[in-house]
Amino acid sequence: MKAIRLSFLGMLAYLRRDMMLFAACLAPILLGFLFRFVIPLFEDVLTDWFHLPTIISPYYGLIDILFAMLSPAMFCFVSAMVTLEENDEKTAKYLFITPLTKLGYFIARFGIPSIFALLVTVVLLPVFKLSPLSFSYIVLLAAGGTLQGIVIALLILTLSSNKLEGMAITKLSTLIMFGAAIPFFIKDNAQYVLSPLPSFWIGKAVFESSMLYMFLAVLLLSLWILFLMKNFLQKI
Repeated sequence: MKAIRLSFLGMLAYLRRDMMLFAACLAPILLGFLFRFVIPLFEDVLTDWFHLPTIISPYYGLIDILFAMLSPAMFCFVSAMVTLEENDEKTAKYLFITPLTKLGYFIARFGIPSIFALLVTVVLLPVFKLSPLSFSYIVLLAAGGTLQGIVIALLILTLSSNKLEGMAITKLSTLIMFGAAIPFFIKDNAQYVLSPLPSFWIGKAVFESSMLYMFLAVLLLSLWILFLMKNFLQKI
C-alpha cells in the first residue's frame, strides 16, 4: 500500500511540472459553470429570437451525460499521458518488478484517479446538472462516465507509442462519447448500428429513463476495458 501511495504521489509531482495536464484536471469545474449558466442563457436568447418554446432544453439530459463523462475523461487522459511518458522512458517495466508490482502500478495510475473522478462527478453533477436527475441516476452516470474514461485512457495507451501520438489519439478516442447523442436524434431502429458503443446505452438510459440500459452500458464498458487492458499488457 505504501508503494502505491508513493507512486501516486510521484504522478502528482509530475503534474506540477506539466501545466497543460494540471489545467486538464480543472477543466470539469470551468466547463460545469459554462454548462449550468451559459447554456440556459443561450436557450433564452434563441427561443426569443426564433419565437419557439424550446430549442436546446430537450437535450439537457444529453448535456448532463457529457458532463458526467468529462471529469473521468480528463483525469484518465492525464493518467494516460503520464503512463506514456513512463513507457517512453522505459521506467514502467522496471516499476512492475519493484514492490509496487504490476497491479499496484495500475492502481496508482488508473484506480486512484478513477475513484477520485467518480467522487468529483458525484459532487459536481448535482450542482451543474440541467435536467432532473435522481441521486441513483447521478451515481450510475458517474460510474458509467468513470468506466468510459478508463476506456478512453486504454485506447490512448493501446494505439499510441509516445505522448505526441497520444494527443492525436485522444481527439479520436473521445469521439466514442458522442454515441450518447444517437438516441436523442435517431428514433428508429437505425440507431442500433452504434449499439457497440457503451455511450449509446448511457444516452438511451437517460433518454428513456430506464436503468436497465445503464446496467447494459456498465457491462459493455467492462468488456471493453478487459479487451483493451489485455492488448495494452501485450504491447508493453
